[in-house]
Amino acid sequence: MTALRGTYTAAARPPWQRAARDIAGSAAAIGLVALLLLPVATTLWLALRPSGGALQHLASTVLPATLRDTMLIMIGTGVVTVIVGTATAWLVTMYRFPGRAWLDYLLVLPFAMPAYILAYVYVDLLDFAGPVQSALRSAFGWTSARAYMFPDIRSRTGAVAVLGAAFYPYVYLAARASFVQQSAAVLDVARTLGRTSTGAFFEVALPMARPAIAAGAALVLMECMNDFGAVQHLGVNTLAVSIYATWLERGSLVGAAQIAVAALVVIAALIAIERHARAGSRFHGSMSRFGAAPFQDLSGWRAIAAIVLCATPPLLGFVLPFLVLAKAALLNIDDAFAAGFWQAAARSVVLSAVAAAAAVGVGLAITIIRRTSKGRLVAAVVTLAGLGYALPGTVLALGLKLPLSSTDQAIDALSRALTGWSTGLMLSGTAAILVVAYVIRFLAVSVGALEAGFERLSPNLDAAARTLGETTSFVMRRVHLPLLVPALGTAGLLVFVDAMKELPATLLLRPFNFETLATQIYAQMALEKFEAAALGALAIVLVGLVPVVLMHRAVAGGHAGQRR
Repeated sequence: MTALRGTYTAAARPPWQRAARDIAGSAAAIGLVALLLLPVATTLWLALRPSGGALQHLASTVLPATLRDTMLIMIGTGVVTVIVGTATAWLVTMYRFPGRAWLDYLLVLPFAMPAYILAYVYVDLLDFAGPVQSALRSAFGWTSARAYMFPDIRSRTGAVAVLGAAFYPYVYLAARASFVQQSAAVLDVARTLGRTSTGAFFEVALPMARPAIAAGAALVLMECMNDFGAVQHLGVNTLAVSIYATWLERGSLVGAAQIAVAALVVIAALIAIERHARAGSRFHGSMSRFGAAPFQDLSGWRAIAAIVLCATPPLLGFVLPFLVLAKAALLNIDDAFAAGFWQAAARSVVLSAVAAAAAVGVGLAITIIRRTSKGRLVAAVVTLAGLGYALPGTVLALGLKLPLSSTDQAIDALSRALTGWSTGLMLSGTAAILVVAYVIRFLAVSVGALEAGFERLSPNLDAAARTLGETTSFVMRRVHLPLLVPALGTAGLLVFVDAMKELPATLLLRPFNFETLATQIYAQMALEKFEAAALGALAIVLVGLVPVVLMHRAVAGGHAGQRR
């Protein structure tokens, strides 16, 4: 009887209710699209305003060198990360050698080390006054830099090395996830045709993993575009650095917007190239039938070579910098506490927590709309959810500052006219603008985690609930949300950690005299106070370790090589 009553209720639901639900969903989708497109639209509008000859000046002096440095950094870092990430992923997935399991964990740890912190560490270590060069001069009796040759860490080559050490895990995880899903049968066929293990890798495994590697490389290139703190500290003038300098140091908002348009063009080209590289490159294995490829044992010099190759990236990208930070933090912990560490840490935690909750809420709305509605508008919302992650923080800050300031002024004028009271700056002059920026920037992270959670829910749950006459909101509250708790937690944690590390947008949008851990570290390093910045940097790294462990479990929990 209950089932029949539910069926009747569902069938008898008036059409206007379904229409109202569709209209509400469309309105929410349009609102989200407007929010996500706001920074881009504002940047384009600013760039088209009269600049009094600034554009010609930028095009002839600033942009050529800036674009050259940006492209060289991106190409160099892309090559380094693809080679290192793919090679280490193949070794860890397909071979067994001493320490392989530990190295598998260590290889993802640089994810927890922000690139700007890595740059601060290596400049402190390798600069002329650092311990490495000082030890060399002491050992060999050199008295000046002219007496010996030493690579300059403050250079494009140094930036490529630092960014490569920080970002190779993007390619490593993508390649590893692809390799663990490849069937043993495919590789066995290659061997029966006379291919060696190396030949099978280049002719079979690598082409099958190309879409995943291309996706990881695209993320690396976008991170290079977004990076500000590392390249600025290393003396490289990329587009992100030029936007910051033109806006704040030269006082030209229009000029900064025109440089930002160049950055948007590069990002659009990256997205197009990445999609073209993956188009038509889908390979389907048959692991359920044939099983995963078995480990091949390495011994002797081959095992030693594999250990060295797999240990060097995490040693340089995490272990050594972590030890340097820990030593400096312990030796100067009292000074760090006195410099406002606790206040900056509290602000970082609160802002990141609020942004994580907001991003999860918006991401949940997007995934629900996608699950319950079909159409081009919904597809556009899901696609645009990833736009914020592709935007450099400097471009995002530029695109948010003006519209939110104008909104504050309009609200203040209206309040004065109606009540005589001034509302002040409610958005652009408070930490609220940082929350908005974080939500736009990291919404793709939230949506990705929640979509993965929804994919594990059978559509039969929705069908059964509709058969019983339950509404969509009831199904979401009583069925979906309890089952989505792990996905909600993962999404919130990922956004929280990313917001804790975010530097350029925070630096440009923060209220006056408002410091987070990231901006405090930046300010201290601008004064060359590495020891004072070490504790804050170490705190950010330790927080970032949590999602790194979760990501590793998700990837390594697949069908990696099996024991014979």
